[in-house]
Amino acid sequence: MKPTVVGVLSHDPILHAGVTALLHECPAVEVLPDELLHDADVLVVAQERVSTSHLRALLHDEPGSTAPIVLVVREMRESQLLAAVECGVMAIVQMTESIEEGLAAAIRAVASESVVLPEHLLAPLLAEVRRLNEKVLRPIGLTSSGLTLREIDVLVMLAEGKDTADIADTLWFSQRTVKNIIQSMLTRLDLRNRAHAIAYATKMGVI
Repeated sequence: MKPTVVGVLSHDPILHAGVTALLHECPAVEVLPDELLHDADVLVVAQERVSTSHLRALLHDEPGSTAPIVLVVREMRESQLLAAVECGVMAIVQMTESIEEGLAAAIRAVASESVVLPEHLLAPLLAEVRRLNEKVLRPIGLTSSGLTLREIDVLVMLAEGKDTADIADTLWFSQRTVKNIIQSMLTRLDLRNRAHAIAYATKMGVI
C-alpha cells in the first residue's frame, strides 16, 4: 500500500518534534520535511490548545497547501469546533498517552476523504450548524448549501431538462427574472455555467 504523505505544522517546536517522531514510527506514513509541506496529502497540525486565530496564522504560512487537516490538540472548547472545520480540519485527535493508533487511523481516514471527530463534539457541532441556519442564513434567504430556495427551485427544473421559458411559466416569472436568478447564482458561487451549477447543487445534496 502506498504510504500517506504527511506534513507536520506547529508553532511549538517540542510538539512538532514529538509528533514528527511519532509519525516516523507509522509504517503507512511518509513524513515530509518542513520545506515540502505543500506536497503533503494530509497536514497534521499540533497545538496544546485550540486558538483559531493561531490556526489560521499557522496555515497562512503554507499558502500553497490545500491538504485536509488532522488537528492534534490537548484542549478544545466546543465553541471552537465550527471555526476549526472552516479552516479545513477534518479530524481531531486529542493528546493522550496512547495517541499513536488514533492518529494513524485519523490520517488514513482523512486521506480517503472521511471525517473523524470525537463523539462528544458531534452534538455541539450539529447544534451550531442548526443555529447558523436559523439565525444567520435563513433570515437572508440562504440555505446551508449557499443557495436560496428560489435558486434551488430553478436548479431542480434545469436538472429535469426544462429551458428558461418552461421555468418562467412554472414559477410565474419573466424569462429575464429567471436569467437574472441563474446569473446571480453563478457569479456568487463562482460557477462556470448551468451544468456546473447543477453539479454543485447535486454535490450539496439539494437536488
